[in-house]
Amino acid sequence: MQSVTVELGVASTMELVNALSVIATELATRDVPESAAACLELTETLAAATDMQESALAGFIGRVDAAGEHCRWGYPSARAWLRSRLGMRESRAKERLTLARQRHRLPHVAERLAAGDLSYGYATTVADSVTRLDDTDCATAEVTLLRMAGDGFSPGKVAAFGRRIREVIADRDGTGQAPDDVKRGYERSWITSTRSLDGGRYIRGWLNAEDAAIWDGTLGPLVKPAGPDDRRDVAERTAAALSSVLSGGHRATKVTVLCDLDTLTGGDAPARLTDGTPIPAAQARRIALAAGVSPLLLGRGNTPLYLGHRQRFASAAQRQVLEALYPSCAVRECEIPGTLCEVDHVHGWALGNSPTDIDQLALTCGWHNRFKHAKPHQIAISKDPDGRWVYRLLPPTRTPPRTADPPWPSDPTRTWHSPEEGDSAWEPPPPTGWAA
Repeated sequence: MQSVTVELGVASTMELVNALSVIATELATRDVPESAAACLELTETLAAATDMQESALAGFIGRVDAAGEHCRWGYPSARAWLRSRLGMRESRAKERLTLARQRHRLPHVAERLAAGDLSYGYATTVADSVTRLDDTDCATAEVTLLRMAGDGFSPGKVAAFGRRIREVIADRDGTGQAPDDVKRGYERSWITSTRSLDGGRYIRGWLNAEDAAIWDGTLGPLVKPAGPDDRRDVAERTAAALSSVLSGGHRATKVTVLCDLDTLTGGDAPARLTDGTPIPAAQARRIALAAGVSPLLLGRGNTPLYLGHRQRFASAAQRQVLEALYPSCAVRECEIPGTLCEVDHVHGWALGNSPTDIDQLALTCGWHNRFKHAKPHQIAISKDPDGRWVYRLLPPTRTPPRTADPPWPSDPTRTWHSPEEGDSAWEPPPPTGWAA
């Protein structure tokens, strides 16, 4: 059992956080009391304490976000840092970041949350409600929404009233928007699509008169029944016509389906798209029959996958192979799809270390491609068992900030070394002329 002693009045913030971590570790290992009544009381007390911790957390996140500290650690945004480094779900990362960014505009919310008089749920609801309001409207909305919270309205009711406040202000300022079907429908065409679990896609939308005429003129002739034995209804024929136009007769659109040869010859192993979406074996065979089969060659052969130093940019064939190998950015914690990434020479083409060969290339998003070039010492590169390159972000090296005075004084009696050469916790003492 660990022990911790802290003098609250003189302890630093770091000491308090470390003490809280020790206490939380011990609490998490304790057995739950047998008494349900005791558990109810403990839950309410612990929840209130957790809300006050969220107040401190919002302050920390806000400082990291404002200073851009996450960029030094290799993360393109504060939300990406919260998701990847701390393992937060997207919704929780967005919620905490919103509270951190709005905290300075909501003094009453910040004060009551820190004092334990307002729950984290109400605080984040108010913060989300005022994100698009100016400072004057924000102050008024804060008072109104806090009054509702004090009157016993649930966070959901407070959130609904917050949306209503935004609508009233938008109408007042002439920037109001109607609900989806109305706001989109009668001036500009719109289409929304949502992927289903089996790899399909739901489509919903509306076309204005001009676009509807193009739709009818293009798809109309293709929607007609193919013959007396065509038993498809109009909706099915319309979908087939749209697919035919989008694919350009199966010439303009590229769809990559990854599967085993056994799947194509009757096996049950599912195939998958490059983003990991599973495709049933039977459906994969239908796609192969309709579109033909183009094997991806991971070596010398009909596809030029090894271009050496003669060519800097990857070929289209190499890109196709890389998209099959990398469903997302090669950086371990990055979620950018591989289809939206850039081709990266693993060891640097400009340095002459990495030819444009398929086994020396990886896919990285634009952010991490530039980050790797600017701060190569913060990227650790390895290969996984499947032969894919894996990039891992490393913490930034801590160095004292420079002042206007000259840098390190000459000290022939001292041998300096880098963190990579010695202790990972190495940090040189700041000599005279350096900021503390």
